[in-house]
Amino acid sequence: MGGIQLEKAIEIKNLSKLYKNGRGITDINIDINKGDIFGFLGPNGAGKTTAMKIMTGLIKPDSGDVKVFGQSIQEDYQNVMKEVGCIIETAECYQYLTAYENLKQASRYYENVDDDRIHEVLELTGMLKYKNEKPRKFSLGMKQRLGIAATILSKPQVIILDEPLNGLDVEGMISMRNIIKDMVEKEKTTFFISSHLIHDVELTCTHIGVLYNGKMLNIDTIKNILNNYATLENYFVSEVERNGRI
Repeated sequence: MGGIQLEKAIEIKNLSKLYKNGRGITDINIDINKGDIFGFLGPNGAGKTTAMKIMTGLIKPDSGDVKVFGQSIQEDYQNVMKEVGCIIETAECYQYLTAYENLKQASRYYENVDDDRIHEVLELTGMLKYKNEKPRKFSLGMKQRLGIAATILSKPQVIILDEPLNGLDVEGMISMRNIIKDMVEKEKTTFFISSHLIHDVELTCTHIGVLYNGKMLNIDTIKNILNNYATLENYFVSEVERNGRI
């Protein structure tokens, strides 16, 4: 087979983590190429956050592994996390510092982030005009954008976002979507995004994995899915039914 050799950004192999209450994830396998926007779709409680916490090293799996650009998160955590930016649950910021000062604070963790880069990410996230304002006056959407700005400061190659569109108004969602697409285009970033908002995943992502009751039902491209189904929602419902509601 000819064609371009795609570079794997994330490999999730046989990942399992079960809690005492029977919740968790079982034997998850996903390959994500550089520059993909992968949507991790499933209802609340399907196991999405569990998988993402393992991917970011917050909890250990019972078995399996996650590799980022070929490096194992379990064996090489420090190095892997240099390439990864993430927001799990909510973007945190200091209420009493301005947007700019928040980013200045965050930049101390990285060697190569200067003022130019801080201004670049403020512009990229549409926050430049608010750089001297404090987050306590910000809408949820603006806080999310500031969170994204902090996450992308060091130009991570992989960005993991847990429910990034949750609670945003329409304007906030559109700007979030544009930021994500922009970064893929300009910085070839790879995104792993979890959501239960089917319509937004449809408009944002290039690839979809459906997680239901802790198991991966299917992985496909948005393009393929929309060739075969009227909407992503129809696909999701038929996948869940085909695999039997347990």
